[in-house]
Amino acid sequence: MGLTIHLQFSGGMELLFNNEKEKTVTLPDTFTPALATLKDLLPWMRDNLLSERAELFMQGDTVRPGILVLINDADWELEGELEYVLKDDDTIVFISTLHGG
Repeated sequence: MGLTIHLQFSGGMELLFNNEKEKTVTLPDTFTPALATLKDLLPWMRDNLLSERAELFMQGDTVRPGILVLINDADWELEGELEYVLKDDDTIVFISTLHGG
């Protein structure tokens, strides 16, 4: 059985993910527990969950500038960013800090 990850989107990020503010996903078996990282999760999210405009979510192999990422309520910079190893029942939050006006 794959890892279960809780995803949350706000600040406009939910618009890119079918207007869903929260989504719990069970990752496929290709995500090896104790080895799968956030760097693996982001392209999977882009390919499987994103409903529109991938360029507003990712730039290269990471999130675009202006997107705050929290891992279990901690800034991802404190957790190793892309190298963070996913754990079952993690909560990962994506918050856009850029707003039109």
